Amino acid sequence: MAGEITLGDIKVDVVFKNIKHVHLTVHPPLGRVRIAAPMRMKLETLRVFAISRLDWIKQQQKKMLAQERETPREYLERESHYVWGKRYLLKLVEADAAPCIDLTPRRIVLTIREGATVARKRAVLDDWFRSQIKRAAPAIIERWAPVLDVPLPRIHVQRMKTRWGSCSPERCSIRLNTDLAKKPPECLEYIVVHELIHLLEPRHNDRFVALLDQFMPTWRHHRDVLNRLPVSHEDWDY
Repeated sequence: MAGEITLGDIKVDVVFKNIKHVHLTVHPPLGRVRIAAPMRMKLETLRVFAISRLDWIKQQQKKMLAQERETPREYLERESHYVWGKRYLLKLVEADAAPCIDLTPRRIVLTIREGATVARKRAVLDDWFRSQIKRAAPAIIERWAPVLDVPLPRIHVQRMKTRWGSCSPERCSIRLNTDLAKKPPECLEYIVVHELIHLLEPRHNDRFVALLDQFMPTWRHHRDVLNRLPVSHEDWDY
């Protein structure tokens, strides 16, 4: 079941689900607003809730509209790609062999079969970026989990359109965005710590911020660096 709330010039899509809590999200690239709510809740109750968060909604929309986005990648010779915050030029090598990626001081070398499509090249690079996160994240988690006194979570890495990471405290698992491998290493560490702290405090409330301030006083700087960097081009279905 679905509905819609109108707050001036802002439309809020409402989806009712078999969940316990209300979830308000603002989605790029244009700041679409969505509320996922328990089945029992009334639309008017959700309207009051949305009004109480109106300033936050507008702030998020403003950030998204100002966020720089990369142009679509075409995977052509000498195209720019970023690995851990550093710029590399793409070099294509055609070979009758399994695809692979090699990194030199200035180039990211993609070996792939002749006639490979753009989608295939993208898939190979996405898999490689995923492997970079899978390789780097465990050491960060093993270093921070004892500091925060939390158990070691399961790690999942995937392309995420709207988040850098997420946490499921009840499952003791975290998800990390593949694209973090394109950003400076400290950005990955910040996101890992952010998600680990959700094992202590699931919500973005005052306690959560206080825990971040306590354990990573520089977190605002890392957040700002991550937010200033261009994000990947995405094809949106709305």
